[in-house]
Amino acid sequence: MDFDPKIFLGNMAQTTDAPYLISVERAEGIYLYSPDGKRYTDLIAGIGVSNIGHRHPAVVKAIKDQVDKHLHVMVYGEFIQAAPNRLAAKLASLLPPSLNCSYFVNSGTEANEGALKLAKRYTGRTEIVSFRKSYHGSTHGSMSVSGNEVKKQAFRPLLPDVSFIHFNVMEDLAHITERTACVIVETIQGDAGVRVPDRAYMQALRKRCNETGALLILDEIQCGMGRTGKLFAFEHFGIVPDILTTAKAFGGGLPIGAFISSREIMQCLTHDPMLGHITTFGGNPVCCAAALATLEVIEQENLLAAVEAKGQLFEQLLVHPAIREVRRIGLMFAIDFDSAERVSEIVLRGKEIGVITYWFLSHPYSFRIAPPLTITEAEIKESCSAILQAIGNP
Repeated sequence: MDFDPKIFLGNMAQTTDAPYLISVERAEGIYLYSPDGKRYTDLIAGIGVSNIGHRHPAVVKAIKDQVDKHLHVMVYGEFIQAAPNRLAAKLASLLPPSLNCSYFVNSGTEANEGALKLAKRYTGRTEIVSFRKSYHGSTHGSMSVSGNEVKKQAFRPLLPDVSFIHFNVMEDLAHITERTACVIVETIQGDAGVRVPDRAYMQALRKRCNETGALLILDEIQCGMGRTGKLFAFEHFGIVPDILTTAKAFGGGLPIGAFISSREIMQCLTHDPMLGHITTFGGNPVCCAAALATLEVIEQENLLAAVEAKGQLFEQLLVHPAIREVRRIGLMFAIDFDSAERVSEIVLRGKEIGVITYWFLSHPYSFRIAPPLTITEAEIKESCSAILQAIGNP
């Protein structure tokens, strides 16, 4: 019963007509293991979640230690608890001074929902500017500011007063005006196939927001937590957002997100009305303990130092005449081919071989690679050999 596909397909809601459908009994490091003992190399880190690998001992210990103390005791924002307190202090020590106040939530999409509400409440404005080909989540507000029209059409009407501009196009910044509450943008566009903006563009975006009084929200749900070789990707561009959102790898495998801003901006959620954003399970102590342990692992094991060299090794080894383009920052890759059908064949063949890559929602001509940052040189070489085998003959 535990791994019965009939139960999975019949009693659990499905997101597609063709799920990936491998059975996972346990996971360790960069590997997943099925009940029959087959090993899969996880080169997508659970879609950007397991940046420090599956079941890192420090995270497991932090979870167990917290479970021995208490689980949920109150909705977010009422009781003082050690785990969220320590996590908030750690984030404040790692981020610029203007990002000193964290609101812990349950997921990336809720982090973005909270950030949008915060920007509208603080500025008193209604217009939101987002970007074509962006992805910010699946709840109504996050979907409203995502750029994939195919995914949105069946759920309209969505949030009003949202406009879209082109990513990394200087001229479009003129669309940000004094009626704009906020601009929400992925620092690195993930689902669009790993699109890295120019440094000059990001600085011009920051300048335009300053000039118009619009708040800049940077969504680092996929690209944060060391994925690009910096703890947060905005560090590459010499800018600081007004609001930062994070999730996925933040919890080391447990569900937690955050929207982070200055105490001055965040304070407006406390009045007119009070409880401007409220969540029952946000700041869950077990999830916060796991998140703190994750940050400490990244720091103590100096994982950021090796990210670029590991990314370069992947790029050096993944050479094949069928590959049209490789886009990369750190250990975040999109590998382009000539058709969606070819990409699907490669991903499914990789599954048979025992290497997990995956599709992008909005860019079917690429598959993604985003392995745990803990992957070793030997594991990279073995993984690339398997990928090339999955690609097959030109």
